[in-house]
Amino acid sequence: MSGTGSDAILARMMSLHPKVIDLTLDRVWRLLAALDHPERRLPPVIHLAGTNGKGSTQAMIRAGLEASGDRVHAYTSPHLARFHERIRLAGELISEEALSDLLDRTHAANGPDPITYFEITTAAALLAFAETPAEWTLLETGLGGRLDATNVVERPALTVITPIDLDHQQYLGETLEEIAGEKAGILKRGVPCVVAPQHEAALEVIEAKAARLGAPLMAHGQHWHVTTEAGRLVYQDERGLLDLPLPRLRGPHQIINAGTAIASLRMLGRDGAAAEAATGASWP
Repeated sequence: MSGTGSDAILARMMSLHPKVIDLTLDRVWRLLAALDHPERRLPPVIHLAGTNGKGSTQAMIRAGLEASGDRVHAYTSPHLARFHERIRLAGELISEEALSDLLDRTHAANGPDPITYFEITTAAALLAFAETPAEWTLLETGLGGRLDATNVVERPALTVITPIDLDHQQYLGETLEEIAGEKAGILKRGVPCVVAPQHEAALEVIEAKAARLGAPLMAHGQHWHVTTEAGRLVYQDERGLLDLPLPRLRGPHQIINAGTAIASLRMLGRDGAAAEAATGASWP
């Protein structure tokens, strides 16, 4: 191993950052090819995009899947204290030894070629996930969706779009419609998508993209509903009504995140994991 630890290798990776950021997947595809395409060897992928609630929604989906006995990889960003928080292997945060080895190999495969910090570390995470057995892989976008470094899986099991608002307008577009179009870029032909509450303009963009791709939507307000009543979380869809404890994660926005996670789990056939999704999640 050429580095002295993950922090040293991450610092070297920062030096590869292009002088001008242009949103493209070309750099990621080049590196993934050099790594023998780990994105093709992942456990089934659940891909999340959106402006708000991605991390909490992912944590709730993971809690539900793990309560069902599944091993789950998870990739999220940014981290709060240490980079290790971004990569969870089969339920456990990646160790320093494993992370250092992983980053060292990814850095060597990339060589001196320009690449963004997020792109090269995402490739490293995908390599870790491909090499570690699990039942599921949760991938959270970093910026947008269509040209995000995580958007390299040809056919995920499910996509999830959390609430969209104006963000990163210098990269994603000035209007809500443009931003929604970028985030809807994670939709794949024939792959179902769970959609959290959206502004009407954003929802119209998502619906149009889904129609073009034949991607079934499970959208809030149409196919599922969530609210609180008498200190309980009440979720309802065509399969019935669930009366559940309030989410462990606090705040009114967590009701929506819990509903999105429950809808996702039910799409994956994990109907019995709803309560665990709400009460078992911790974030970060």
